[in-house]
Amino acid sequence: MQAILITFDQAYYERIVDMLERNNCRGFTAWREVQGRGSSTGEPHYGSHAWPSLASAIITMVADERVENVLDKLHEMDVATPRLGLRAFTWRIEQNI
Repeated sequence: MQAILITFDQAYYERIVDMLERNNCRGFTAWREVQGRGSSTGEPHYGSHAWPSLASAIITMVADERVENVLDKLHEMDVATPRLGLRAFTWRIEQNI
């Protein structure tokens, strides 16, 4: 099992939740309003007058055999609208309760 942390412009929220459901990734935790800035490109998401957009984040635990497909779908979204900003990070889950 792997954790996937997905950070993205709020505009992606419903699309990402729908994609997770279509890929049998039922469980997730979401933060609807987070702030941040990409490490090299993209607009800041600060929720301020100068930078009014906000980001969201989702963490989901995904079976190993589904991870690559989920990342591919997320990459397709990012390529289609690169200025919105979408990133995904994975790490292996060794234990859980």
